[in-house]
Amino acid sequence: MDSSNASRPARLAVGVVGVGRVGAVLAAALARAGHDVVAVSAVSKASRARAADLLPGVPIVCVDEVLAQAGLVLLTVPDDALPDLVGGLATTGEIRRGVLLAHTSGRHGLAVLAPASRAGALPLALHPVLPFAGTRVDLERLHGTSFGVTAPDPLRAVAEALVVEMGGEPVWLTEEQRPVWHAALAHGANHLTTLVASAADLLRAIGVEQPASVLGPLLGAALDGSLRSGDAALTGPVVRGDAGTVRAHLVALAGVAPEVLPAYVAMARLTADRALASGNLDPARASALLEVLASTPSGNVPR
Repeated sequence: MDSSNASRPARLAVGVVGVGRVGAVLAAALARAGHDVVAVSAVSKASRARAADLLPGVPIVCVDEVLAQAGLVLLTVPDDALPDLVGGLATTGEIRRGVLLAHTSGRHGLAVLAPASRAGALPLALHPVLPFAGTRVDLERLHGTSFGVTAPDPLRAVAEALVVEMGGEPVWLTEEQRPVWHAALAHGANHLTTLVASAADLLRAIGVEQPASVLGPLLGAALDGSLRSGDAALTGPVVRGDAGTVRAHLVALAGVAPEVLPAYVAMARLTADRALASGNLDPARASALLEVLASTPSGNVPR
Protein backbone atom coordinates (compact mmCIF):
# COMPACT_ATOMS: atom_id res chain seq x y z
CA MET A 1 0.00 0.00 0.00
CA ASP A 2 1.12 3.57 -0.66
CA SER A 3 2.68 4.88 2.55
CA SER A 4 1.34 8.38 1.81
CA ASN A 5 -2.25 7.18 1.65
CA ALA A 6 -3.09 3.81 3.14
CA SER A 7 -6.72 4.06 2.01
CA ARG A 8 -5.88 3.43 -1.65
CA PRO A 9 -3.71 0.94 -3.51
CA ALA A 10 -0.30 2.10 -4.61
CA ARG A 11 -0.05 3.01 -8.26
CA LEU A 12 -0.62 -0.20 -10.18
CA ALA A 13 0.35 -1.42 -13.62
CA VAL A 14 -3.04 -2.38 -15.07
CA GLY A 15 -3.73 -4.85 -17.86
CA VAL A 16 -7.00 -5.88 -19.49
CA VAL A 17 -7.85 -9.24 -20.99
CA GLY A 18 -10.80 -8.73 -23.32
CA VAL A 19 -10.93 -4.97 -23.78
CA GLY A 20 -14.61 -4.72 -24.66
CA ARG A 21 -17.10 -2.12 -23.50
CA VAL A 22 -16.55 -2.84 -19.81
CA GLY A 23 -12.80 -3.40 -19.83
CA ALA A 24 -11.95 -0.28 -21.80
CA VAL A 25 -14.05 1.97 -19.58
CA LEU A 26 -12.82 0.53 -16.27
CA ALA A 27 -9.21 0.71 -17.42
CA ALA A 28 -9.72 4.33 -18.45
CA ALA A 29 -11.26 5.06 -15.04
CA LEU A 30 -8.26 3.52 -13.30
CA ALA A 31 -5.92 5.52 -15.51
CA ARG A 32 -7.79 8.68 -14.55
CA ALA A 33 -7.29 7.71 -10.89
CA GLY A 34 -3.53 7.61 -11.40
CA HIS A 35 -2.83 4.00 -12.28
CA ASP A 36 -0.79 3.02 -15.33
CA VAL A 37 -2.56 0.96 -17.99
CA VAL A 38 0.33 -0.95 -19.57
CA ALA A 39 -1.24 -3.51 -21.92
CA VAL A 40 -4.55 -4.85 -23.21
CA SER A 41 -5.65 -7.75 -25.36
CA ALA A 42 -8.21 -7.18 -28.11
CA VAL A 43 -9.35 -9.32 -31.02
CA SER A 44 -12.23 -7.63 -32.81
CA LYS A 45 -12.00 -4.45 -34.85
CA ALA A 46 -14.51 -2.80 -32.51
CA SER A 47 -12.42 -3.67 -29.45
CA ARG A 48 -9.28 -2.29 -31.03
CA ALA A 49 -11.06 0.93 -31.96
CA ARG A 50 -12.43 1.23 -28.43
CA ALA A 51 -8.97 0.75 -26.96
CA ALA A 52 -7.54 3.39 -29.28
CA ASP A 53 -10.21 5.87 -28.19
CA LEU A 54 -10.30 5.26 -24.44
CA LEU A 55 -6.74 4.03 -23.91
CA PRO A 56 -4.64 5.87 -26.48
CA GLY A 57 -1.07 4.67 -26.72
CA VAL A 58 -1.65 1.52 -24.68
CA PRO A 59 -0.12 -1.49 -26.47
CA ILE A 60 -2.49 -4.18 -27.74
CA VAL A 61 -0.72 -7.46 -27.07
CA CYS A 62 -1.48 -11.15 -26.61
CA VAL A 63 -2.97 -12.39 -23.35
CA ASP A 64 0.25 -13.84 -21.95
CA GLU A 65 2.00 -10.48 -22.38
CA VAL A 66 -0.79 -8.73 -20.49
CA LEU A 67 -0.27 -11.16 -17.62
CA ALA A 68 3.49 -10.67 -17.74
CA GLN A 69 3.34 -6.87 -17.55
CA ALA A 70 0.47 -6.06 -15.21
CA GLY A 71 0.17 -6.10 -11.43
CA LEU A 72 -3.62 -5.78 -11.70
CA VAL A 73 -5.29 -7.73 -14.50
CA LEU A 74 -8.95 -7.14 -15.36
CA LEU A 75 -10.63 -10.16 -16.92
CA THR A 76 -13.54 -8.56 -18.77
CA VAL A 77 -14.81 -11.45 -20.87
CA PRO A 78 -18.34 -12.93 -21.06
CA ASP A 79 -19.46 -14.92 -18.03
CA ASP A 80 -19.50 -18.26 -19.84
CA ALA A 81 -15.97 -17.74 -21.17
CA LEU A 82 -14.46 -16.91 -17.80
CA PRO A 83 -13.95 -20.44 -16.36
CA ASP A 84 -12.09 -21.68 -19.44
CA LEU A 85 -9.98 -18.54 -19.59
CA VAL A 86 -8.90 -18.79 -15.96
CA GLY A 87 -8.30 -22.52 -16.19
CA GLY A 88 -6.25 -22.10 -19.34
CA LEU A 89 -4.10 -19.35 -17.85
CA ALA A 90 -3.44 -21.41 -14.74
CA THR A 91 -2.63 -24.55 -16.74
CA THR A 92 -0.15 -22.80 -19.00
CA GLY A 93 1.62 -21.15 -16.07
CA GLU A 94 0.84 -17.58 -17.13
CA ILE A 95 -0.27 -16.56 -13.63
CA ARG A 96 2.39 -14.75 -11.61
CA ARG A 97 2.36 -15.03 -7.83
CA GLY A 98 1.00 -11.85 -6.23
CA VAL A 99 -0.82 -10.50 -9.28
CA LEU A 100 -4.25 -9.02 -8.55
CA LEU A 101 -6.72 -10.82 -10.79
CA ALA A 102 -10.14 -9.18 -10.97
CA HIS A 103 -13.11 -10.24 -13.06
CA THR A 104 -16.24 -8.17 -13.71
CA SER A 105 -18.81 -10.95 -13.94
CA GLY A 106 -22.01 -10.52 -11.99
CA ARG A 107 -22.75 -14.21 -11.80
CA HIS A 108 -19.35 -15.47 -10.69
CA GLY A 109 -17.57 -14.83 -7.42
CA LEU A 110 -14.18 -16.05 -6.27
CA ALA A 111 -14.66 -19.76 -7.00
CA VAL A 112 -14.16 -19.24 -10.72
CA LEU A 113 -10.72 -17.77 -9.92
CA ALA A 114 -9.68 -20.73 -7.76
CA PRO A 115 -7.22 -22.20 -10.33
CA ALA A 116 -5.48 -18.83 -10.52
CA SER A 117 -5.53 -18.44 -6.74
CA ARG A 118 -3.80 -21.79 -6.36
CA ALA A 119 -1.13 -20.46 -8.70
CA GLY A 120 -0.59 -17.46 -6.43
CA ALA A 121 -2.97 -14.83 -7.83
CA LEU A 122 -4.92 -12.51 -5.52
CA PRO A 123 -8.61 -12.82 -6.55
CA LEU A 124 -11.24 -10.08 -6.74
CA ALA A 125 -14.78 -10.05 -8.13
CA LEU A 126 -15.87 -6.52 -9.09
CA HIS A 127 -19.19 -6.29 -10.94
CA PRO A 128 -20.22 -2.78 -12.04
CA VAL A 129 -23.98 -2.28 -12.20
CA LEU A 130 -24.11 -0.27 -15.40
CA PRO A 131 -25.20 -0.94 -18.99
CA PHE A 132 -21.94 -0.03 -20.69
CA ALA A 133 -21.85 1.66 -24.08
CA GLY A 134 -18.06 1.49 -24.20
CA THR A 135 -17.64 5.25 -24.67
CA ARG A 136 -16.33 8.20 -22.67
CA VAL A 137 -19.89 8.86 -21.48
CA ASP A 138 -19.56 5.77 -19.29
CA LEU A 139 -16.68 7.34 -17.39
CA GLU A 140 -19.03 9.97 -16.00
CA ARG A 141 -21.82 7.47 -15.45
CA LEU A 142 -19.52 5.40 -13.25
CA HIS A 143 -19.79 8.01 -10.50
CA GLY A 144 -22.14 6.59 -7.87
CA THR A 145 -22.54 3.28 -9.71
CA SER A 146 -22.78 0.24 -7.43
CA PHE A 147 -20.25 -2.56 -7.78
CA GLY A 148 -21.02 -6.04 -6.50
CA VAL A 149 -17.80 -6.93 -4.69
CA THR A 150 -16.57 -10.27 -3.38
CA ALA A 151 -13.04 -10.49 -2.02
CA PRO A 152 -11.03 -12.45 0.55
CA ASP A 153 -10.88 -10.62 3.87
CA PRO A 154 -7.23 -9.55 3.45
CA LEU A 155 -8.11 -7.92 0.10
CA ARG A 156 -11.32 -6.14 1.11
CA ALA A 157 -9.57 -2.78 1.56
CA VAL A 158 -7.89 -3.09 -1.84
CA ALA A 159 -11.16 -4.04 -3.55
CA GLU A 160 -13.01 -1.17 -1.91
CA ALA A 161 -10.30 1.33 -2.82
CA LEU A 162 -10.27 0.26 -6.46
CA VAL A 163 -14.06 0.59 -6.73
CA VAL A 164 -14.05 4.02 -5.07
CA GLU A 165 -11.22 5.18 -7.34
CA MET A 166 -13.30 4.25 -10.36
CA GLY A 167 -16.14 6.37 -8.96
CA GLY A 168 -18.23 3.47 -7.72
CA GLU A 169 -19.83 2.35 -4.48
CA PRO A 170 -19.06 -1.19 -3.23
CA VAL A 171 -21.89 -3.55 -2.32
CA TRP A 172 -20.40 -6.50 -0.44
CA LEU A 173 -21.62 -9.94 -1.50
CA THR A 174 -20.88 -13.48 -0.43
CA GLU A 175 -20.16 -16.15 -3.00
CA GLU A 176 -23.63 -17.62 -2.47
CA GLN A 177 -25.42 -14.30 -2.99
CA ARG A 178 -23.99 -13.54 -6.42
CA PRO A 179 -26.32 -15.66 -8.61
CA VAL A 180 -29.42 -14.01 -7.11
CA TRP A 181 -27.70 -10.60 -7.30
CA HIS A 182 -27.08 -11.08 -11.00
CA ALA A 183 -30.53 -12.53 -11.68
CA ALA A 184 -32.15 -9.53 -9.99
CA LEU A 185 -30.14 -7.05 -12.04
CA ALA A 186 -30.70 -8.89 -15.33
CA HIS A 187 -34.41 -9.25 -14.58
CA GLY A 188 -34.70 -5.56 -13.81
CA ALA A 189 -32.51 -4.03 -16.51
CA ASN A 190 -32.50 -6.44 -19.43
CA HIS A 191 -36.17 -7.30 -19.20
CA LEU A 192 -37.00 -3.62 -18.73
CA THR A 193 -35.34 -2.86 -22.06
CA THR A 194 -37.30 -5.65 -23.73
CA LEU A 195 -40.51 -4.46 -22.11
CA VAL A 196 -40.04 -0.84 -23.15
CA ALA A 197 -39.02 -1.73 -26.71
CA SER A 198 -42.02 -4.04 -26.98
CA ALA A 199 -44.40 -1.32 -25.76
CA ALA A 200 -42.89 1.10 -28.27
CA ASP A 201 -43.42 -1.42 -31.07
CA LEU A 202 -47.09 -1.74 -30.14
CA LEU A 203 -47.53 2.02 -30.35
CA ARG A 204 -45.80 2.14 -33.72
CA ALA A 205 -48.12 -0.62 -34.93
CA ILE A 206 -51.11 1.70 -34.45
CA GLY A 207 -49.38 4.65 -36.09
CA VAL A 208 -47.79 6.51 -33.16
CA GLU A 209 -44.71 8.05 -34.77
CA GLN A 210 -42.85 9.06 -31.60
CA PRO A 211 -43.53 6.36 -28.99
CA ALA A 212 -40.64 7.54 -26.83
CA SER A 213 -42.36 10.87 -26.21
CA VAL A 214 -45.49 9.01 -25.11
CA LEU A 215 -43.76 6.43 -22.95
CA GLY A 216 -41.04 8.64 -21.45
CA PRO A 217 -43.07 10.54 -18.83
CA LEU A 218 -45.18 7.48 -17.97
CA LEU A 219 -42.30 5.07 -17.55
CA GLY A 220 -40.11 7.62 -15.80
CA ALA A 221 -42.82 8.23 -13.21
CA ALA A 222 -43.48 4.49 -12.86
CA LEU A 223 -39.79 3.73 -12.32
CA ASP A 224 -39.41 6.52 -9.79
CA GLY A 225 -42.52 5.44 -7.93
CA SER A 226 -41.57 1.77 -7.83
CA LEU A 227 -38.07 2.54 -6.57
CA ARG A 228 -39.48 4.80 -3.86
CA SER A 229 -42.57 2.86 -2.82
CA GLY A 230 -42.37 -0.68 -4.23
CA ASP A 231 -45.73 -2.40 -4.70
CA ALA A 232 -47.56 0.61 -3.27
CA ALA A 233 -46.83 2.41 -6.54
CA LEU A 234 -48.81 -0.11 -8.62
CA THR A 235 -51.54 1.38 -10.80
CA GLY A 236 -53.58 0.17 -13.75
CA PRO A 237 -56.23 -2.42 -14.54
CA VAL A 238 -54.60 -5.39 -12.81
CA VAL A 239 -54.29 -3.72 -9.41
CA ARG A 240 -57.85 -2.39 -9.82
CA GLY A 241 -59.12 -5.86 -10.66
CA ASP A 242 -60.57 -4.69 -13.99
CA ALA A 243 -60.98 -8.10 -15.61
CA GLY A 244 -62.87 -6.70 -18.58
CA THR A 245 -60.08 -4.28 -19.44
CA VAL A 246 -57.45 -6.97 -19.16
CA ARG A 247 -59.56 -9.24 -21.39
CA ALA A 248 -59.69 -6.45 -23.98
CA HIS A 249 -55.91 -6.11 -23.81
CA LEU A 250 -55.47 -9.82 -24.44
CA VAL A 251 -57.81 -9.79 -27.43
CA ALA A 252 -56.01 -6.80 -28.91
CA LEU A 253 -52.57 -8.31 -28.39
CA ALA A 254 -53.64 -11.64 -29.87
CA GLY A 255 -54.57 -9.80 -33.05
CA VAL A 256 -51.70 -7.33 -33.33
CA ALA A 257 -48.72 -8.93 -31.57
CA PRO A 258 -49.40 -12.51 -30.45
CA GLU A 259 -45.73 -12.95 -29.56
CA VAL A 260 -46.21 -10.39 -26.77
CA LEU A 261 -49.23 -12.17 -25.28
CA PRO A 262 -47.37 -14.72 -23.09
CA ALA A 263 -45.17 -12.01 -21.59
CA TYR A 264 -48.17 -9.77 -20.86
CA VAL A 265 -49.99 -12.65 -19.17
CA ALA A 266 -46.94 -13.68 -17.10
CA MET A 267 -46.33 -10.13 -15.89
CA ALA A 268 -50.04 -9.54 -15.20
CA ARG A 269 -50.15 -12.72 -13.09
CA LEU A 270 -47.08 -11.68 -11.13
CA THR A 271 -48.51 -8.19 -10.70
CA ALA A 272 -51.78 -9.65 -9.44
CA ASP A 273 -49.98 -11.93 -6.99
CA ARG A 274 -47.94 -9.04 -5.62
CA ALA A 275 -50.96 -6.74 -5.46
CA LEU A 276 -52.92 -9.37 -3.54
CA ALA A 277 -50.05 -10.02 -1.14
CA SER A 278 -49.57 -6.31 -0.47
CA GLY A 279 -53.29 -5.68 0.00
CA ASN A 280 -53.57 -3.44 -3.07
CA LEU A 281 -55.90 -5.77 -4.99
CA ASP A 282 -59.34 -6.54 -3.62
CA PRO A 283 -59.62 -10.35 -3.33
CA ALA A 284 -63.25 -10.16 -4.39
CA ARG A 285 -62.21 -8.61 -7.71
CA ALA A 286 -59.16 -10.80 -8.15
CA SER A 287 -61.07 -14.00 -8.93
CA ALA A 288 -62.47 -12.84 -12.28
CA LEU A 289 -59.14 -11.30 -13.21
CA LEU A 290 -57.18 -14.47 -12.50
CA GLU A 291 -59.76 -16.50 -14.42
CA VAL A 292 -59.15 -14.34 -17.50
CA LEU A 293 -55.38 -14.71 -17.15
CA ALA A 294 -55.61 -18.47 -16.54
CA SER A 295 -57.47 -18.99 -19.81
CA THR A 296 -54.76 -17.62 -22.08
CA PRO A 297 -51.67 -19.91 -22.07
CA SER A 298 -52.95 -21.83 -25.07
CA GLY A 299 -53.82 -18.61 -26.87
CA ASN A 300 -57.59 -18.96 -26.31
CA VAL A 301 -58.54 -15.48 -25.16
CA PRO A 302 -62.04 -15.28 -23.64
CA ARG A 303 -64.29 -12.77 -25.37
